[in-house]
Amino acid sequence: MGDAQTRLALIGAGPMGLATAKLLVEHGIAFQGFELNSGVGGLWDIDAPRSTMYETAHLISSRKMTEFTDFPMREDVAEYPSHREMKRYFQDFADHFDLSKHYHFGAEVVSCIPLGGPDEGWRIVWRNDDGEHVETFSGLLIANGTLSEPNMPDFEGTFTGEMIHSSDYRHPTQFSGKRVLVIGAGNSGCDIAVDAIHHGASCDLSMRRGYYFVPKYVFGKPADTMGGAIKLPMALKRIVDGAILKWFVGNPQKYGFPKPGYKLYESHPVVNSLVLYHAGHGDLTIRPDVNRFDGKTVHFKDGTQADYDMILAATGYKLDYPFIDNALLNWQGDAPHLYLNCMHPERDDIFVLGMVEASGLGWQGRHEQAEMVVRYIKGLRDGAEDARRLQQTKAQGYTRATGGMAYIDLPRMAYYVDKATYRKAVTKWIARLGGQRA
Repeated sequence: MGDAQTRLALIGAGPMGLATAKLLVEHGIAFQGFELNSGVGGLWDIDAPRSTMYETAHLISSRKMTEFTDFPMREDVAEYPSHREMKRYFQDFADHFDLSKHYHFGAEVVSCIPLGGPDEGWRIVWRNDDGEHVETFSGLLIANGTLSEPNMPDFEGTFTGEMIHSSDYRHPTQFSGKRVLVIGAGNSGCDIAVDAIHHGASCDLSMRRGYYFVPKYVFGKPADTMGGAIKLPMALKRIVDGAILKWFVGNPQKYGFPKPGYKLYESHPVVNSLVLYHAGHGDLTIRPDVNRFDGKTVHFKDGTQADYDMILAATGYKLDYPFIDNALLNWQGDAPHLYLNCMHPERDDIFVLGMVEASGLGWQGRHEQAEMVVRYIKGLRDGAEDARRLQQTKAQGYTRATGGMAYIDLPRMAYYVDKATYRKAVTKWIARLGGQRA
């Protein structure tokens, strides 16, 4: 087959797109990349059109547990890198593997429409400063990220102060002199609340549910580097890690934080010690869920109320693939239902890369996902028996790789997996498709 009949379209030049591009080059698979931004880095480039980054943002996982194995971060990078260090890292990655030449930058993909049934190709419409363009490709690799479309809840009543989503937050000076309410206590919400404490007149934090808090350091080392040497069953791991949290975190409920109504690891923990520190010092007031707005007054579900000048909704993000019909992604509930979070059960010409979340998965875990997909594409083209076996497996029905974990029923948990279960399945297929087991 000629290049025109085998070329793939790759959407996105963030970390997931770059990892996929690197692997496509290594395996000799022709592709064209599309990136809305003027350069690589995805949301880690704070100046990108759809970036949701803010000035004080840092990784919540450590450098060593996050980096690509075959491209370590520079030794002068902090243990918990800032977004600027991460942008530089992904630019260095792209430069090292010479990936930028494979992309159209400043290119927005407008629509992706199949030319017929499965594996008959795709019609891609994209536009840049030169106008609108139409091209055909044999397959589609979607790696446009999961954290760009704000999830803004509907609230009863009207707030007459300033109200923004965390995606619109960039700098702590936005809080200067204001009475601030942060709604949502995930990792971003807690980080931003700490900014508001330092720069606003006051800060309250509204929480719908309780969270488990994990310190960034345990015994002087990044907390996420402490485990892994000994593999424990989840029931025992909860006991051990729960004891460690009590030693280093104490009881957040004494500061007003609600008690989690679920077990440890059934939702993403909050990796933040400062929010507990400030709550303990009286700098932060914990509020329950919002009942309604009335002007600048917010009424909470416990019957209390308070006045604010600014509300920041740290209420997360929704999966968003605006350039393709959801039905083509086998969308079920809050997310596409794909084998190992990336493979369509019936089609071999469309893949979603990076729609996976797990505590400690890091960029390497996502690189493994991309390697499995690229080796599968290559294997199908070469007529490899194990590629056919994977094709049959994904067509027979499957469940998400949760490892039996009962994750809480939230949209952001709809594509959450158990790291050990997921990596075991992915690396098994990589090995069978001719790669090295991790």
